[in-house]
Amino acid sequence: MANEEAPRRNEGYQDLRDLLERFEEMGEVAHVDGADWNLEVGAISEMTAAEKPGRAKAILFDNIKGYPEGTRILSGAANAFKRLAVVLGLPEPKDEIDLVKSYRERSKREFKLIPPVEVPTGPVMENIMRDDEVDVWKFPAPFVHELDGGRYIGTDDAIIMRDPDTGWVNSATYRVMVHDEKTVGIWMSPGKQGRLISDKYFAKGKPCPVLISCGHDPLLFLVSHQEIDHEVDEFAYAGGMRGRALEVIPSEIHGLPIPAHAEIVLEGEIYGDELREEGPFGEFMGYYASTSSELPIVKIKRIYHRTNPILTLAIPSRPPENFTFARAAVKSAMIWDECEKAGLNGISGVWCHEAGAGRLFNVISIKQLYPGHASQAGMLAMNCHAGNYAGRWVVVVDDDIDPSNMFDVIWAMSTRCDPPEDVQFVKRSWSTPLDPILREPPWQNNRGLIDACRPYGWKDEFPTVAEASPELKAQMREKFPHLFD
Repeated sequence: MANEEAPRRNEGYQDLRDLLERFEEMGEVAHVDGADWNLEVGAISEMTAAEKPGRAKAILFDNIKGYPEGTRILSGAANAFKRLAVVLGLPEPKDEIDLVKSYRERSKREFKLIPPVEVPTGPVMENIMRDDEVDVWKFPAPFVHELDGGRYIGTDDAIIMRDPDTGWVNSATYRVMVHDEKTVGIWMSPGKQGRLISDKYFAKGKPCPVLISCGHDPLLFLVSHQEIDHEVDEFAYAGGMRGRALEVIPSEIHGLPIPAHAEIVLEGEIYGDELREEGPFGEFMGYYASTSSELPIVKIKRIYHRTNPILTLAIPSRPPENFTFARAAVKSAMIWDECEKAGLNGISGVWCHEAGAGRLFNVISIKQLYPGHASQAGMLAMNCHAGNYAGRWVVVVDDDIDPSNMFDVIWAMSTRCDPPEDVQFVKRSWSTPLDPILREPPWQNNRGLIDACRPYGWKDEFPTVAEASPELKAQMREKFPHLFD
């Protein structure tokens, strides 16, 4: 476990470019010159992430076909073990659960919300396109998958809106398709905060002001696509994770907070009475689960961007994807925290598997302390805020099982679970139109809870595991290190 006195590793960088330099020094960036925005960028990002889940390098694309040198795309910025630890400000962990534990311990020890601080200007204001000058095609929005309905500038993005009733600023990740040089479309799942906020404006007969940040520190993406508590400021949450306030600049038209060190930010309004076809798009569950649909358009009135901007990219695809490792790590810690706060004792680890797109197959490991403990753990992990949206399976295992090791988990399911006795079902839970098993509204799904723990009533008499002791394993690793590199 990381030393509690170790300094934060994310304090030394200011923005995405500083972070890229750090990643370069670590040998964590692969460079691709001359790729085509049309399918090649998407395919390369998908294939490299799948080749080494959680260990693949970030991909920096330059000399993209049809675009000047220096207009770049960064794919999978924080989607690997070593890089994610830097972004979260943690010492390098030894494995997935160590990463989650280190993140949780740091958060419990010193986490507090740090509201953003307003500044008059910043690097993102180096270039501004206004009104007739606006041209979204200036940036190499990729055509990601072969069956997509268009080019998507927003995947690793932050959609920033202000609630018209409370003034709360919400930042969330939704896909953004380019319609033309001045118009885009945003797809937001029912029940998500952006959808609720925009509907409030539409009900008042007004367009919804919006900022779309399309290139930024990966920390902003991490907090924007997690289930942060309602009316918690994601910028303040990100500030707490960084240990210092994020700098923001009031946007020219609506005064929304622009991340001062972002690469590309679009400002405009969503018009509820003007619709245009959006999609389809290959999504995070690994399917084209939703067809194209008529969605409100976004008219872009301003574009703020740095010189030689970097567009950040997340590629939803058949898992493992180029953002699910980072999602899995943060979501695992959030589920663990929420279960503990609800009074659950004895948690040894939590992991949201990439094979389940970071949402659909979650495992919680516990030291069984009383009858019903395993069922309680599973129900809490399934229904807490961080674990509820679009889930499918929760597996509860004993504390000798590494929840991040799928081989271990399946072994526990195969040898400690009696299906008629140890599988429970929960119906009509919160899901999404992107769920491939759903065909029509209401967007609700059913869940399975698998108790793969030793039966509590005779757990101490359960057959002993046949394997070398931890002490003997440590001796062998020390004596024959070349065998275990």
